[in-house]
Amino acid sequence: MTTETRTVVVTGIGAFTPLGGDAASSWEGLLAGRSGVRRLEEDWAQDLPVRIAARAAVEPGEVLPRPLLRKLDRSAQFALIAAREAWADAGFEQAATAEGSPLDPERLGSVIASGIGGVTTLLDQYDVLREQGVRKVSPHTVPMLMPNSPSANVGIEVGAQAGVHTPVSACASGAEAIGYAIEMIRSGRADVVVAGGTEAAIHPLPIVAFSNMMAMSKRNEEPEHASRPYDKARDGFVLGEGAGVVVLESAEHAAKRGARVYCEAVGQGLSSDAHHIAQPEPTGSGVARALAQLFANNDLDKAEVVHVNAHATSTPQGDVAEIKALRKELGEHLNHVAISATKSMTGHLLGGAGGIETVATVLALYHRQAPPTINVDDLDDEVDADVVRFEPRALPEGRIAALNNSFGFGGHNVVLAFRTV
Repeated sequence: MTTETRTVVVTGIGAFTPLGGDAASSWEGLLAGRSGVRRLEEDWAQDLPVRIAARAAVEPGEVLPRPLLRKLDRSAQFALIAAREAWADAGFEQAATAEGSPLDPERLGSVIASGIGGVTTLLDQYDVLREQGVRKVSPHTVPMLMPNSPSANVGIEVGAQAGVHTPVSACASGAEAIGYAIEMIRSGRADVVVAGGTEAAIHPLPIVAFSNMMAMSKRNEEPEHASRPYDKARDGFVLGEGAGVVVLESAEHAAKRGARVYCEAVGQGLSSDAHHIAQPEPTGSGVARALAQLFANNDLDKAEVVHVNAHATSTPQGDVAEIKALRKELGEHLNHVAISATKSMTGHLLGGAGGIETVATVLALYHRQAPPTINVDDLDDEVDADVVRFEPRALPEGRIAALNNSFGFGGHNVVLAFRTV
């Protein structure tokens, strides 16, 4: 088998989300249709136009020691916790650089993305400078605020020497990181890659900025009902935080060590809209091109696709454009696809969305269950597709595949494909 056709599989998963502090509890919350959106109780939030968000269900301080917390931005804290879970779930007990490790560190990579990076560190330390003076600014500020900090810290943790990367493409960042990791293995650069996305941007400035763009829901009195993809009454996304990480591995490497395999990571499709810095192309043509590239460049039959974890942020234009793209590329096959919009429960994790939604997609295939989309009380007439509502949906037996869609400001489109083994 040539390196260009190496099969890539998922052998580990980890998640730290508004629904739970690990992958199992997050998955349980998704199947239960539980919303992670809550009212913000902090004093700084009370006069904002948007006073709701999907906070992480567990505080990182309950998991990580205080000295480490002081050196990591919240986004890196989330990534490290999720990566540790995924690493252990894949069956690895130590870093590749540790004495006696069976892994070659030069064949191990880390690709963890963030759409915004250490924004809370940047803003908080500026407040410290302004209010307390030069000497009070943390010496850890620069390594904390760097967008590559989560990937670098995970890379140090596991001993990754094949490359540490951080693709930044707004809300498509996490998915693009996983797609990049797949290509690292397929091209022969690495045998194992820890990949995913993280975000921690629940702070007054990002909230006000998104709100002034008219991008966020203002259902402050109904937080659990605010994120409502595909519903006629949707009025914008809800900001979430957390991380999702997977361990990707060449099938040959996984088989040699007897690893448990969740599914195959088939590949990715990429495109850009070249339309508007913040608005989606309304016909979905850019997304359709990404889908077309996925099927053209990978061994995947459209008839195999039975599930889509949609980007579906709960914005009026974006939700419909995505459905139009799926219909354009999948045609009648879309009639047999169960679509889930898990942001209805987690909120929108921006650059972390592709990470936790990949974990959800992998688990949907592994357990053959599609999570429900909550808050769809009145389905939009333009949503010409089968949206899973009210309760989980059983997926078919046999060889099946699922897609995970992620799109971002700037017109970034990323489609990932996974398949049962």
